[in-house]
Amino acid sequence: MAEIRLDERVAIVIGAGRGIGREHALLLASRGAAVVVNDSGVGLDGSSPDGGPAKSVVEEIPAAGGRAIANTASVATLEGAADIVGTALDQFGRLDVSTSLRTAMG
Repeated sequence: MAEIRLDERVAIVIGAGRGIGREHALLLASRGAAVVVNDSGVGLDGSSPDGGPAKSVVEEIPAAGGRAIANTASVATLEGAADIVGTALDQFGRLDVSTSLRTAMG
C-alpha cells in the first residue's frame, strides 16, 4: 500500500506539545504537511502556561525536513481559536486539517 502523502497541506494539531499530540504533529509533518503545533503548555490543572513544549516539537520538525510553527493560544476561547487558525493562514496561506487531542477532565 502506498504511503498517504500530505504535501502542500496545512494541519493544526491542538495539544501537540507532548504525548499523542506530539506524535500526531510529527507524523503529519513526516508525510509532508506544514503543521501549526498548538500547545499552551499548562499543567493538568490549567496552571503555569509555558510555550516550551510547542517550541520543542517545532524544533524537531524542520530538523527532519518539515515545516512547522508554534502557537500557544488557548483553544478554550473564541479569540484563542481564531488566533490558532489565523496562524495557519498567515504562515502557510491555508488550512486543510485540524485535530484536537484535548481530554475532558472531570
